[in-house]
Amino acid sequence: MEEKLMKKLGSGSLDFESYFSEKAIEMKASEIRELLKLVESSDVISLAGGLPAPETFPVETIKAITEEILKTHADKALQYGTTKGFTPLRLALAEWMEKRYGIPMSKVEIMMVAGSQQALDLIGRVFIDPGDIVVVEGPTYLAALNAFKYYDPEFLSIPMDDDGMIVDILEEKLKELRAEGKKVKFVYTVSTFQNPAGVTMSLKRRKKLIELAHEYDFLIVEDSPYSELRYSGEPIPPIKHFDDEGRVIYLGTFSKIFAPGFRLGWIAAHPHFIRKIEIAKQAVDLCANPFAQVIAWKYVADGHLDEHIPKIIEFYKPRRDAMLEALEEYMPEGVRWTKPDGGMFIWVTLPEGIDTKLMMEKAVAKGVAYVPGEAFFAYRDVKNTMRLNFTYVPEETIREGVKRLAEVIEEEIKALKG
Repeated sequence: MEEKLMKKLGSGSLDFESYFSEKAIEMKASEIRELLKLVESSDVISLAGGLPAPETFPVETIKAITEEILKTHADKALQYGTTKGFTPLRLALAEWMEKRYGIPMSKVEIMMVAGSQQALDLIGRVFIDPGDIVVVEGPTYLAALNAFKYYDPEFLSIPMDDDGMIVDILEEKLKELRAEGKKVKFVYTVSTFQNPAGVTMSLKRRKKLIELAHEYDFLIVEDSPYSELRYSGEPIPPIKHFDDEGRVIYLGTFSKIFAPGFRLGWIAAHPHFIRKIEIAKQAVDLCANPFAQVIAWKYVADGHLDEHIPKIIEFYKPRRDAMLEALEEYMPEGVRWTKPDGGMFIWVTLPEGIDTKLMMEKAVAKGVAYVPGEAFFAYRDVKNTMRLNFTYVPEETIREGVKRLAEVIEEEIKALKG
């Protein structure tokens, strides 16, 4: 359908491509979004997307709040809002973060954004000059790479293990850069239940990262969409909790703990940074959705968020467990995977020599889909990895999907051995 439409629109004498900017010509569609189109139109078990389960959406609560809002706060909810966001919601979130994470309200200001993805673009606009060094994890969140790439940084990719970014390697790189007269602009990290790897940065490394930020004068962008989705283990305070200078820009979102359709996230940062990001946002969309913000305010202020998070955890934990059990049962020797305490993803590493992007066609033919890991690396230099999602499909479907995937991988390993 889309292809036919493009052909129809493309018929004629106008050279459409010649009108695009150089930046637009360089743009490429998200590989994950394109993959999801393929999976949606076929009878394939998708372990690919990063979608919350619709069963976790608090539909009845949203209905009740919406009705109340339209009766009592329609003048605010249906009107333009301020760029920084609906003040009662911002205050409620600041209180929630102080209570939940020990981040003093006096040290942060909250700004509402159209999902934390918009926050990433705004951070790129405000902080990145062409050639600036931006540190990312290897692997890292694909959409962050895409957002930052538009502003022409130089990426420095730091490998991870089960305790997150290997901060000692970062320290060595920082020393080398200092010797060359260079410095890092900021470090981007998904610190808890990372996307795509599922791992969590240890407490020791969080504290060390803050120390390095002070010593080498860089900022930290802490993206935290999954931290509330903990199924085992003890919570670790966010990096922002240890920030005494205002170096950490914290990103939160309602997408995983409320509903992604609201497209509502927030930035918690020093007021000086918030002011400049606010100015940048004024040129983008004036304000985040006021209607969604007023509903979210009631949801947080009335205690529904704190009541709902345990329900989401109870729903997802069996799915996480089912995927880990299935990987243990079906995967052939030589395959490794992470064992996350929470979040939405498991990262799988196959033997060297297998290209998961090339293998994808065989997997789809077998009736299962994943996301090839190559796209999550700044320089696409790792070919033998994949991301699996366990939140969207039921336990039995997860088991069958992993079984099918294991069969494909076993065939690849045999072919590799010749």
